[in-house]
Amino acid sequence: SDSLTRQLLVISLGTESLRERDFLTQSESQQPKIQLRLAGNKRKHYEGRLEVFYNNEWGTICDDDFSILAAQVACRELGFLGAVSWSPSAKFGQGEGRIWLDNVHCTGREKSLAECPSNGFGVSDCRHSEDVGVICNQKRIPGHRFINTMNNNVETLEERVEEIRIRPISSHLKRIPVTEGYVEIKERGKWRQICDEEWTPLNNRVVCGMYGFPGEKNYNNKVYKSLSMRKKKNYWGFSVNCTGNEAHLSSCRLGKPLELKRNGTCGRGLPVVVSCVPGRAFAPSSSTGFRKAYRPEQPLVRLRGGSNIGEGRVEVLKNGVWGTVCDDNWNLRAATIVCRELGFGSAKEALTGAKLGQGMGPVHMNEVECSGFEKSLTDCYFNNDALGCSHEEDAAVRCNIPAMGFQKRIRLSGGRNPYEGRVEVLTEKNGSLVWGTVCSENWGMVEAMVVCRQLGLGFASYAFQETWYWAGDASADNVVMSGVRCSGTEMSLPQCLHHGKHISCPKGGGRFAAGVSCSDSAPDLVLNAQLVEHTTYLEDRPMYALQCALEENCLSSTAKKNDHSSYRRLLRFSSQIHNVGRSDFRPKLGYHAWTWHECHRHYHSMEVFTHYDLLSLNGTKVAEGHKASFCLEDTQCDEGIQKRYVCANFGEQGITVGCWDTYRHDIDCQWIDITDVKPGDYIFQVVINPNYDVAESDYSNNIMKCKCRYDGYRIWMYHCHTGGSRSSDMNEYPGMSNQLHFR
Repeated sequence: SDSLTRQLLVISLGTESLRERDFLTQSESQQPKIQLRLAGNKRKHYEGRLEVFYNNEWGTICDDDFSILAAQVACRELGFLGAVSWSPSAKFGQGEGRIWLDNVHCTGREKSLAECPSNGFGVSDCRHSEDVGVICNQKRIPGHRFINTMNNNVETLEERVEEIRIRPISSHLKRIPVTEGYVEIKERGKWRQICDEEWTPLNNRVVCGMYGFPGEKNYNNKVYKSLSMRKKKNYWGFSVNCTGNEAHLSSCRLGKPLELKRNGTCGRGLPVVVSCVPGRAFAPSSSTGFRKAYRPEQPLVRLRGGSNIGEGRVEVLKNGVWGTVCDDNWNLRAATIVCRELGFGSAKEALTGAKLGQGMGPVHMNEVECSGFEKSLTDCYFNNDALGCSHEEDAAVRCNIPAMGFQKRIRLSGGRNPYEGRVEVLTEKNGSLVWGTVCSENWGMVEAMVVCRQLGLGFASYAFQETWYWAGDASADNVVMSGVRCSGTEMSLPQCLHHGKHISCPKGGGRFAAGVSCSDSAPDLVLNAQLVEHTTYLEDRPMYALQCALEENCLSSTAKKNDHSSYRRLLRFSSQIHNVGRSDFRPKLGYHAWTWHECHRHYHSMEVFTHYDLLSLNGTKVAEGHKASFCLEDTQCDEGIQKRYVCANFGEQGITVGCWDTYRHDIDCQWIDITDVKPGDYIFQVVINPNYDVAESDYSNNIMKCKCRYDGYRIWMYHCHTGGSRSSDMNEYPGMSNQLHFR
């Protein structure tokens, strides 16, 4: 009887499972067919207002009862790995039309938002002020392909295909970057061409922008027509309809399915070809011959503080003064105008909240609105009134840049992590490519910065002249590059000055090869120029009160000959040094190498931190202050930021992000000894971190200059400003650059 009972139970359970399976099959077939898209005022392609296409109409979703579980389902349905967060109250702007879903409850395991219980389609008591938005994980599900079930011009082409490329013809294969070729789409693992029947120049603009190019141009159609006649066609089955403002072809609307003819052709029977115009910095190497000299125009827009090529805080020039852009309404469309204007492609990201560091000076633009076709950001509509905007709201961008292959020709070897190691470069030797090391003679932070930028690893944090502790590839020990001297603006190490094929490296490679350590963030020190201007004065001080300063070489050389009763004339001022970067400024040397100064009763962590100089109008130094060593600490910080560094009691030294170190005018050595200076007009100059001992995201603002007039009794300081804060056309110092020179 027990076995019979068991058999009946099994039959019963089997019947239940069959019923359940029948119910699931029936319910799945009855589920409404929907499609999703991300819309609204978004700053990234993987975020936005969540919209649903149902019953041939786009609508939104109410935020009532919406959860991160529902966001996970939506993001996976859109082809992303998952959700990062979701946003209520129409964060990405209010939608239009129907509010299709309300009170959505998901477990997170559903394959589609349509499977989640809700009030039902179109049943809602919400307004568009409650439209929900999602932020998805930017990584896509590998090979994800959306099966098109209805012709509805949905905006997510990338979900139907796996990849998009520009394939050059054989005669263009060796050109870098690839600027011209067939536009091809990977579908089900196969590359397919696009029929040009519905293709427009606006589509070209989007494709070029994706690949890092600011514009598109015409091409020789005869060559491609001839090639297409010889080869069998393999067309993708859809047309694409772009407005020209999309950051990626995946954001364009899908057009109607194409009716391909029996012989595999369509309409005019030609595959789509695109030809792009690279920015000046990325132009393919020109043929031999003379190039016309040109005077580069003063740009109206620039990027600062970015760790990689094509990214940074957006700054604009107004009335000769550089200022920042407030992030109110900052979006991908405005960011793309900046990117194209500077010779890059479309924007990958429109960053807010000073994510790439805070600027200094005025905020010039607020609430920027662009159509997407302006030549410059300054042509867009904007609000001159930036009241309420602080530098904590500085806007920034990350742009698409061309694939130049820089990263393939350099590597770091032997380090403890991918961000550090011995620098090894790929070079041609006897007709073949070999890896080798870089001579470390005169190797410094500026050269290391170029290496980290070339590798896409951000900023340099250290430059090493010995790498014996990193066991690199023994076959790459030989030095293949020497005499490297960079300005800091190069995109790759070979663009720096170097010896070329004639290697000269007395110490050789091996343990003395150059090395770097990279970081995705860096500090940025800026001197408060206005404070210097407002606190300058003269003081005559007796020598007997300057013995400590004399020991530290804070007086001019003639002071050693003076007796105790004589006086020295000192130009005194306060200096307030802000860290507006993205990481703390720390001294290069550790505790063990700090110097104890008996006079000042504290340790100095940097031997050379600032130079104070008085210069003649032609740039000759007439007096200098020897503020050689500094104790670095947080004197004050912005609201909400805690002080971390203090000099007392052998404490940690440094300057925290958002804090500043103030050296008051009445502190020893906070002066220039001008006892021997004659009356006249001069330039007063302060340089922070002059030897680049510590990495910074921007060295151009480390210099400050003022005009100075001395009549023998009084001194006037005026027109003080930091390097890079003014237009290069407003050079008030004849014979001198407004920028800090790199060695």
